[in-house]
Amino acid sequence: MIDLFRRIAPIADELGALFAGHGHELAVVGGSVRDVFLGRIGNDLDLTTDARPERVLEIVGGWADSIWTIGIDFGTVGVRKGGWLLEITTYRSEAYDAKSRKPEVVYGDTLESDLARRDFAVNAMAVRLPGHEFVDPYGGLADLDAKVLRTPGTPEQSFEDDPLRMLRAARFASQLGFTVDPAAVAAMTAMAGRIEIVSAERIRDELDKMICGAGPREGLGLLVDTGLAAHVLPELPKLRLEIDEHHRHKDVYEHSLIVLEQAIAQEAAGPDRVLRWAALLHDIGKPKTRRYEEGGRVSFHHHEVVGAQMAKKRLTELRFPKDVVSDVARLVELHLRFHGYGTGEWTDSAVRRYVRDGGHLLDRLHKLTRADCTTRNRRKAQALSRTYDELEQRIARLADEEELAKMRPELDGNEIQEALGIGPGPVVGKAWKFLLDLRLDKGVLGKDAAREALLEWAREQGLTG
Repeated sequence: MIDLFRRIAPIADELGALFAGHGHELAVVGGSVRDVFLGRIGNDLDLTTDARPERVLEIVGGWADSIWTIGIDFGTVGVRKGGWLLEITTYRSEAYDAKSRKPEVVYGDTLESDLARRDFAVNAMAVRLPGHEFVDPYGGLADLDAKVLRTPGTPEQSFEDDPLRMLRAARFASQLGFTVDPAAVAAMTAMAGRIEIVSAERIRDELDKMICGAGPREGLGLLVDTGLAAHVLPELPKLRLEIDEHHRHKDVYEHSLIVLEQAIAQEAAGPDRVLRWAALLHDIGKPKTRRYEEGGRVSFHHHEVVGAQMAKKRLTELRFPKDVVSDVARLVELHLRFHGYGTGEWTDSAVRRYVRDGGHLLDRLHKLTRADCTTRNRRKAQALSRTYDELEQRIARLADEEELAKMRPELDGNEIQEALGIGPGPVVGKAWKFLLDLRLDKGVLGKDAAREALLEWAREQGLTG
């Protein structure tokens, strides 16, 4: 540990000496200590102290490059010093009462009492500053070696104090690849309903971190198995009951997890939250649209449209940003569009419309469509892949020829008004849509041909003499 800690020691020791000089304790704590042992040292540190927040502000006032107090109501003062971001939190304990959605913060007086209220033993380790005394009263280092998540005290008391810790267990299982102690899993199962007291924003943050972790399948599986998903993401466990129309998978739930994993495998620059959420939720409309057909088949007609509405509703209730909600819902709506054109040759018009509909999500739509192929029939999978390869090649060719990304009518609003001899109004919008459809169907015609087509359309509509 000495070698691992050496990198952060200068800044930590400097700050520890500063606090000691003012008669206060300071320690590196929690995830920062855990990550040192995991070799994941970044430029941010979590620290804890016996000094109250107002006193922390006085101590760091002349030392820090900048200070922020957005978390001061919860005892946290943020500090930037050089390239380091430091969060200094007063020793504390926090708990919910039966009717509150926000934790009540109570300050503590000792490092040991602060560690006792931590979520898991691997996060209940500390290093006192500036002397580097390692403090591990709950066996966090042994748990780290065993890759297990165990609460410092009884899991029932821990989850009663802060129900969000049940979601953190799933999140850490995803991020770290750890298993959860059976006693904690049992408590999560028994206390799943307690999660409803937690605010949507805090639940969203944990779910999002889990989805963007290294192995979200493990975390999602834990949520479903314990019953927590029924309270925070109820659409997911409902998929377990739905057998897909080709009987290719155990259920749609398993299919969705495979699609998520296959989408992740296509990421090129780190976690893509929009792609991952769309992959997980792409089939959530199936339970509502299931129909039994002749011959024992099951259909899910228009499940993409229903699913898009459901995804929008769920993510909105979880307080996701509007752009994330819109993008995920749109991908869910479009995820079957490729299959709607069959396996035959795509017309240029169909390709243009596919690009237009995909818009700024086109690259993600490519990845989601490819990820959605989970058939075990290798020949069929290869045929689908080849067909999509051909589609992407067609898109690239037309993009070069016609600037598909800038696709719009060849006449703008002013030119439409001039050609038709009209002023602003709803007719201009109808004419614009006609010209856009013409552009999609025929490609680039040139302004003269577009104007002639517009005039012919106007005559058919009875808009000219």
